[in-house]
Amino acid sequence: MIRPSRSASLVIAALWASTHPTVAADPASAGAVPLQPHRAIYDLTLARAASGSGVTEMTGRLVYEFTGAACEGFTQNMRFVTRATSSDGSEQLNDIRTSSFEEANGERLDFSTTHLIDSQTQVTEGRAARTGGAKPTSGSPAEPGVKVELKKPEARQLSLGATVYFPIQHSIALLDIARAGGTKFEADLYDGSEKGDRVSSTTTFVGKPSTEGNDLLPASAKAKMANVRYWPIATSYFEKTPRLAGQDAVPSHEMQARFYENGVSTRLVLDYGDFALKGELSDITFLPETKCGK
Repeated sequence: MIRPSRSASLVIAALWASTHPTVAADPASAGAVPLQPHRAIYDLTLARAASGSGVTEMTGRLVYEFTGAACEGFTQNMRFVTRATSSDGSEQLNDIRTSSFEEANGERLDFSTTHLIDSQTQVTEGRAARTGGAKPTSGSPAEPGVKVELKKPEARQLSLGATVYFPIQHSIALLDIARAGGTKFEADLYDGSEKGDRVSSTTTFVGKPSTEGNDLLPASAKAKMANVRYWPIATSYFEKTPRLAGQDAVPSHEMQARFYENGVSTRLVLDYGDFALKGELSDITFLPETKCGK
């Protein structure tokens, strides 16, 4: 009926792309609003569905939490629950829980996902680590640079190209481009989602920064975000093999959002072609920040 694992992958990517720790010593980041650890709740509804999609109704809730700092690394936890109704009246419940830890220098990514589809459970768990000194900006797609050790759903190893970004690395590059006035960012992304064996080629278009509409934010967000700017962003995801050989001509899914400079996302649209979900921020709790020593 639907592709719930794809839903999780896209939601994670949407939120990761806005979660930017200002750790890069880049002139474009000078004076940037610091990232705010937070726990955000989004209400999910069906934005549209094509007649042949088989989906007539979908609702859900997303809870996303980001914590950490440049001196200790970054942790992200998410729970994503949806209930979908098909055209024949049957229902499907999806409950996806993800957790990841990424070193601040982008050398290691630990990830785990538990996906409950009605009564069936799928678990993905593993670690990705850089094997050489090459960074995404200095390596080449043909140069092995990342080793993935999968524990679940089955033990296996993967070798990824040196140009692959981990989620936080991708976020740093994307938001630095936005701050510098750039309008397009293309990169290969590995996040360990689904079965842990997929790399996505991403193309992101960045709009002009704005604060318009901040007065319509939930009450829990207004105090800290009234004057924080955001960028409208649209990202397309293309599936690639783990060896980065070739790319699909049509995106597997797309995402739109408002990405705030303090690391909060609003106005999510998760588009799978035959149907799309809308995610509205309903509540947010700002969490204590870790103070790194100088």
